[in-house]
Amino acid sequence: MKNFFLSLLGALAAIWLSALIGFFIFAMIVGGIVASSFSSDTPAKVEKHSILHLTLEGMMEDRESPREFSMAMFNDEYTEPMSLEVLGRVIRQAANDDNIEGIFLDCKGLEAGMAQIEALSKVLKEFKESGKWIYSYSDGYAQGDYILASVSDTIFLNPVGMVDIHGLQSQVLFFKNLLDKLGVEMQVVKVGTYKSAVEPFILDHMSEANHEQISLFLNQIWGRFANEIAENRSVTVEQVNAWANSSLFAAAAEKLVEEKVVDRLVYRREIDDILAKLSHDDEPRLISYTDYAKSNPAKQKKHQHEIAVLYALGDITESDKTGIASERLVPEIIKLAKDDDVEGLVLRVNSGGGSAFASEQIWEALEYFKSTGKPFYVSMGDYAASGGYYISCGAEKIYAEPVTLTGSIGIFGLIPNLKGLITDKIGINMASVSTNSGDLPTLFAPMTPQQRAAMQSSVDRGYELFTSRCAEGRHTTVDSIKAIAEGRVWDGMTAQKIGLVDELGGLDEAVAALALKLGYSKGEYYTTAYPDVKLEWWEEIYKMSGNIRASIIDSHLGDAKEYYDAMREFENWDNVQARMVNIRIN
Repeated sequence: MKNFFLSLLGALAAIWLSALIGFFIFAMIVGGIVASSFSSDTPAKVEKHSILHLTLEGMMEDRESPREFSMAMFNDEYTEPMSLEVLGRVIRQAANDDNIEGIFLDCKGLEAGMAQIEALSKVLKEFKESGKWIYSYSDGYAQGDYILASVSDTIFLNPVGMVDIHGLQSQVLFFKNLLDKLGVEMQVVKVGTYKSAVEPFILDHMSEANHEQISLFLNQIWGRFANEIAENRSVTVEQVNAWANSSLFAAAAEKLVEEKVVDRLVYRREIDDILAKLSHDDEPRLISYTDYAKSNPAKQKKHQHEIAVLYALGDITESDKTGIASERLVPEIIKLAKDDDVEGLVLRVNSGGGSAFASEQIWEALEYFKSTGKPFYVSMGDYAASGGYYISCGAEKIYAEPVTLTGSIGIFGLIPNLKGLITDKIGINMASVSTNSGDLPTLFAPMTPQQRAAMQSSVDRGYELFTSRCAEGRHTTVDSIKAIAEGRVWDGMTAQKIGLVDELGGLDEAVAALALKLGYSKGEYYTTAYPDVKLEWWEEIYKMSGNIRASIIDSHLGDAKEYYDAMREFENWDNVQARMVNIRIN
């Protein structure tokens, strides 16, 4: 008995000691996180002959998101997403900074949307107009990196490196065969011949209508990029297309110099030496864009006038924690409408759509904003389609990049029938007793003719509302909108020609145009980004577990993660959707 109590006391002591050590470790982690948060905000010194260092790597976002430094702690491969908003500001500041000699594009694989590449390319060209240089280097240029690098005065490549230029390709995943094997039937009601978001669930191949629309906008967008590369590299568009047709990634680096794809072949050590000479030092005086942003914060003066830039990014939902949730965005719009300091609004939209109900709520809130007499413009990013166009259509002016994908004016409903899986395969039966026959469709039986007719009526009504909102906002007839609707997706250039878009340009052009309407020239106004996304340190700690889980999922699933993500996304869909298909463009 004595030995038992001694063992018990020993075990309890070990448990308490482990808990105490764990607490101190946790406290050290929290302290380190908080300390790094504060220390990282210390402005870096910009010395004479400095070079703005833009490492093109990882994800590009339209605006700066909360720092998830827990990822950096637990995943060495994590790269902080780049912010197009901050990048644009610091590049313009660097153009007028006597301490900045030029820009070094360190190309390591940027994952950016087409409109983001277009916008960043435009800002880099503006920088060159200041008379300063841009150099780029890579061990292997991905196509998106190369489009940006083509703006450079000199493109450097590793002597055993590669360049990938292959044009554009759309890839759509189809799940019908998988669903058939599982015994799941996807029941679809929709309006729009080109409304292709449902195709992956009901077809095992791409429809002719979808193939037609994708071919059109891919050729339009690639034509734009091919012209951009040709102009930047002083070659013909035919040469660029010859590169894209020749499996350029396999070409010897020396041949890439011969064909003017790149200018010089150097190892990274040599590019460091070149940059060091430009810095008048033994080492290159490189300053990252994040450090430069801290040393040159956005300034606003009290006598200036405020224009709000409201970001609407991601899937449109009613209450999701991420993306465009109407329950969060609607109060934000109402608050801006009532804020006397806000004189105008630019809604920055980057969304392929989502809930039709939530889209209507956001549309109505924006109509309320307009009723206050304040101007309301829209700037479209990579996507402003389906629900993304719904919330945009009421704007006084709509700006889109030439490579924006927009339109997709259509509605669909998608209700799974799990009877083949639950009853036929697993063996679970369900019985029900009803007082009436007008019940909602269930997941355990196919829709009755009455239910299908009711669902189709609801979708038809949603489509009529959607097209009427578009007609009202674009000052045209419903019939004119329906002629270009049917769920069809358009590139920005074509969308302008058919009246869905007013002007081609990015966020900066939209803001400048709205300021001009208000009667303000440059220097007389400033922009404020909404909604506020700043998180406190304890919120970062709270998010830590989710980040670790995401890292584990990424590492274990590998290439299969896209299938996992696609099925998880479907879980959050409402029954009635105003959404375009997610298209991977490589």
